[in-house]
Amino acid sequence: MSENILSADNQQGSFRLCADNPSETTRRSPFANMSREEEVYAYVHGAMHDASLNKKKRIRFGQKYPEWLSLLRNLLLSVGVHSWMYKEGRNRDFYILETVCKNLHFDFSPSFLHTREEKIAYIRGFFDAEGGIPRTNDEFYIQLVQKNLSKIKMLKNILAELGIESGKIHNPSKRVDADYWRVFISRKSHKDFAAMIGSWHPVKAAIFSERMMI
Repeated sequence: MSENILSADNQQGSFRLCADNPSETTRRSPFANMSREEEVYAYVHGAMHDASLNKKKRIRFGQKYPEWLSLLRNLLLSVGVHSWMYKEGRNRDFYILETVCKNLHFDFSPSFLHTREEKIAYIRGFFDAEGGIPRTNDEFYIQLVQKNLSKIKMLKNILAELGIESGKIHNPSKRVDADYWRVFISRKSHKDFAAMIGSWHPVKAAIFSERMMI
């Protein structure tokens, strides 16, 4: 399998947008218009596919650049959840966001989502954490990847409910990773995905804006 298969999965971008001013990130971000706590938690649960559990109780997000972490921090604060950010190591450009919240669970299932808005928020959070689009002017694609086959099947079903078509769930290379699953958004649904789901990740949002003209 080509290294390019994995290269777009976690685009922790290089756009230094509002990195030192989280309030500015919040002002520019559409999540300020979220009207229900459930939508906030749906997005964060989707985003937790790029998180880990630290010291058995801290939810830990790691990114090369802090823009998306600042967005998550302000999103959590909007529902009264505090978190903290720090740079990991003196000589590493890698940043951490940690939070302790009883309403966030790694075993959260998309089947718990009730409204259309919650489902959109969850898919967006998942895409920002585990989705991929090309950084260059190569042929455009949108992909979702996941180690959990049943989870990606649920994501495909949610997309169908939202009217977004996707291809066959497949494993790019069993030799490289037998438990790595991927699904592409159908080309005819690219614009619908970009307009409905979109992205709050600074790099992916910029690519959508440029490539999809939204």
